[in-house]
Amino acid sequence: MYYPFSWLRSTLRLALYLVAFALIGWYLDDMLVAVAIGATILLVFNYWHLYKLNRWLWHSRKMSPPTVKGMWEHIYEGIYYLQRRNRNKRKELGALVKRFREGSEALPDAAVVVDAKACIIWCNRLARLDLGLKWPQDAGRRIDNLLRHPDFIQYFHTGNFKYPIEVPSPTNPNKTFEYRIMPYGEEHLLLIARDITRVSQLEEMRKDFVANVSHELRTPLTVINGYLELFPEDQEQDPFVAKALQEMTSQTQRMQNLIEDLLVLSRIEASSERIYENVVNIPAVLSQIEREANALNKDKGHKISFHVDPDLTVFGVETELRSACSNLVFNAVNYTPPGGEISVYWEHSDNGVSFAVVDNGDGIEASHLNRLTERFYRVDKARSRKTGGSGLGLSIVKHVLSHHNSRLDIQSKVGEGSRFSFVLDRELIAEQL
Repeated sequence: MYYPFSWLRSTLRLALYLVAFALIGWYLDDMLVAVAIGATILLVFNYWHLYKLNRWLWHSRKMSPPTVKGMWEHIYEGIYYLQRRNRNKRKELGALVKRFREGSEALPDAAVVVDAKACIIWCNRLARLDLGLKWPQDAGRRIDNLLRHPDFIQYFHTGNFKYPIEVPSPTNPNKTFEYRIMPYGEEHLLLIARDITRVSQLEEMRKDFVANVSHELRTPLTVINGYLELFPEDQEQDPFVAKALQEMTSQTQRMQNLIEDLLVLSRIEASSERIYENVVNIPAVLSQIEREANALNKDKGHKISFHVDPDLTVFGVETELRSACSNLVFNAVNYTPPGGEISVYWEHSDNGVSFAVVDNGDGIEASHLNRLTERFYRVDKARSRKTGGSGLGLSIVKHVLSHHNSRLDIQSKVGEGSRFSFVLDRELIAEQL
C-alpha cells in the first residue's frame, strides 16, 4: 500500500542510522572511519536488495514481491502495483482483440487489414478461403503481391477508394468479388471482399432477358403496325372502328418507342467502349438536337434558346452523349406547359464542362426527385401516357453519365420550373477540332 510520507520516514531512518555510527565513532575517537563503515554496510545492503530485485523481475516465477522492510518495501510494492495494472490492461486488451476477431470471423465477407506499406497485418477465415491467403504465413507480405489481378492492383495503387470494383476470385474464376477498401486509424487499410457472383449472374440474366425480349418484340410490332397502315382512312366508316384503329396505331407506336428505349438502355449497360478514344463535337450534336426540338415544338409555342460554346468538345461516346442530351431537351419540350421558356447551356464550369436544361414549367415535388432516374418511374402517369413517354429517358441519362464518370443533378421547385444538369470532368475536355 502506498503511504504519502513514506519517503520522509525513510529519510529519518537513514539520518538516525548515520547519527548512530557517528556517535560510535565519537565514542571510539574516530568518527570518520565509523561513518565510512556505516555507509559501506548501507551500500552493501542496498546492492543486496538490488540483486534480489533483479532476480525477482527476471528470474522468479512468483508474481508477489519478496518480504522486505523500509524503503525497499515501497519500491517492491510500487513495481508490483504497476505489474498488476499492466496485467489487467493486457487482459482487457486481449479480451477486446478476441471480441474483434470473433466478430470479424462472423462477417459474411472476407476481411484483410493492411498497413501503410500494404503489408498484411491480419485476415479472417473467409479471406483465407476465398482469397487464397495463408495465416500466419502471409503475415507481413504485401497484399498486391498476393492478389495479382491487374484491375485490383490499379485500384489499390490509385488510392481512390470512393467506389468499389468487381474482380474475379483469385481462387475460383467462376466467382466474382466486389472489393472495397476503407482507410482507418494511422495509415491502415481495411479490405473487404464480398461474393457477388449470384447478383452479377442475376444482373446479366436481367440484361439478356430485356435485350432478347425487346429484340423479339420488334418484328411482331412492325408487322402489326404495317397492317394497320394498310387500312384506309374512310370518313364514312363506323366511328367505333375508326377510333379502335387510331388507338391501336397509337399504342403500337408507343410500344415501339418503349422497345427502342429498352434496346438503347441495354446497349449502354453492356457498352465497353472507352470514353477517351473518341472526341465528340457536342456543339454539332446540339445543333441537330435544336432542329429536332424546334420540330417537336411546332404546336407547343415554347421559346427555346441554346447557349452553346462552339469550340467546346469533349472525349466520350457520341451516341450515348447524344441520347443523354436529347432526352433532357425533349423532356423539357414535352412536359413544359404551352408557351413556356426553355434554355439549354453548354459551357465551361469550375470543375470542367457543364450541360444544363432549364425550364419555367410546373416543377416537380421534392418527394419525386430521388426516384426520377428509376426505370418506368413517372411523376404523372396520365400525362406521361399522353405524351408517349416510356419512363426510361432519365434512366438512360443516368447510365450514360455513369459511363462518363458523371451524374445527373436535378433541381426543381413547384410552380417555378426545373433544372436538369451534369458536369463532365475537365480531364474529358478535348482540344479544338
